[in-house]
Amino acid sequence: MEGIGQFIPLILIFAIMYFLLIRPQQKKVKEHQAMVAALRRGDQVVTQGGVIGKVVKVKDDGEVEVEIADGVKVRIVQSTIATVVSKTEPAK
Repeated sequence: MEGIGQFIPLILIFAIMYFLLIRPQQKKVKEHQAMVAALRRGDQVVTQGGVIGKVVKVKDDGEVEVEIADGVKVRIVQSTIATVVSKTEPAK
């Protein structure tokens, strides 16, 4: 019994770390993946590098073509999109 009592504080510390650090981070990652999966043509996005542009084409291989100025299109990896500034309405 005495050996188990020594591990209780360690178990409590791990449980607190899980609920305060690990679980919220996992939730944030899932939300980001859902946001990236919902990207479509016309959405205005901000990349992790701070570049603002409009999505021109969403490719199947994890890339997005973004227009950052008139006639200037760049290919970026979907996971590097930080936020979606404005969403477009789906076509009917």
